[in-house]
Amino acid sequence: MVTIADVAATAGVGAGTVSRVLNDRPKVSPSTRARVLAAIEELEYRPNPLARGLSLGRCQTLGVVVPFFTHASAVERLRGIVAALRDSRYDLVLFNVESPVHRDEHFEALTRRDRADGLLVLSLPPPPDHLARLRAAGVPIVLVDATAPGVPCVVTDDVEGGRIATRHLLSLGHRDIAFIGDSTANGFGFTSSARREEGYGQVLRAAGIRVRRSYVRHGAHERDVAARLAGQLLRLRVRPTAVFASSDVQATGVLAAARSHGLRVPEDLSVVGFDDIEISAYAGLTTVRQPLFDSGYLGARHLLDALEGGTPIMAAEHHLPLELVVRLTTTKPRSGARG
Repeated sequence: MVTIADVAATAGVGAGTVSRVLNDRPKVSPSTRARVLAAIEELEYRPNPLARGLSLGRCQTLGVVVPFFTHASAVERLRGIVAALRDSRYDLVLFNVESPVHRDEHFEALTRRDRADGLLVLSLPPPPDHLARLRAAGVPIVLVDATAPGVPCVVTDDVEGGRIATRHLLSLGHRDIAFIGDSTANGFGFTSSARREEGYGQVLRAAGIRVRRSYVRHGAHERDVAARLAGQLLRLRVRPTAVFASSDVQATGVLAAARSHGLRVPEDLSVVGFDDIEISAYAGLTTVRQPLFDSGYLGARHLLDALEGGTPIMAAEHHLPLELVVRLTTTKPRSGARG
């Protein structure tokens, strides 16, 4: 069985540092935190649920099902969850999902109430059959960044987020606006990127601008993939003057592609991202901020309130606000600029 000591050795840190990362304690640098999280993922380390409380028929553990939990947006949501649990009697167990099969295995195991008293699911709409079994097993569930009929959830309006980003670029005078988003066939049921693209298209059409198929690119949610897709856009005969990327990670790929093509941002190319993860401020990235930390915190609080209050959890959608953060990567297009 993998231990904290194994994680520490792989990450090249002490066991105390691993513990601080797991419990979201301060005094851990971002680079060290990233190494520890990478080691946790590599070794598939999972903290053991404590046995205390089993005599009461409870394991005093909350499960969190999360895809690709080392991604910056997932880490920020997890920080919110940890903060919400800090003063509770519940421990946290992560179930990292790397494939649809992996997802199904976790949901199947979690139908046993001795695995977790309650369940938070991040960004993954549970398949209906698994959701029905979880309900039948009496496992309370809250979704964050996902929806399902009759299940409480904490979400943002991704369509409106796409509108916000595109309106900003239009307001600056851009008309040749491209979009880079996630693969449409992702196997997980992710919808955020597609909904942001929907908002992008709505705003362009409302302004009388045709959505060009050549200006819309999809690929894996990775910086290097986004850089490759952006390179394709920048080699078009009539290249875009602005790009809206459906995440900050993808936006950093666009910035890299612009540099490699000898283009200045924002003078030659404006770029807008989505999320406002930590690196965005350092990159001076204009982005649509979603409250990642708050979404994790609020989702965990809803679940805790139901468990500790002994009341049925109410099915409702809790919408969190979005905010445009204007930094250094957007400006007016150069006079007469087209391609």
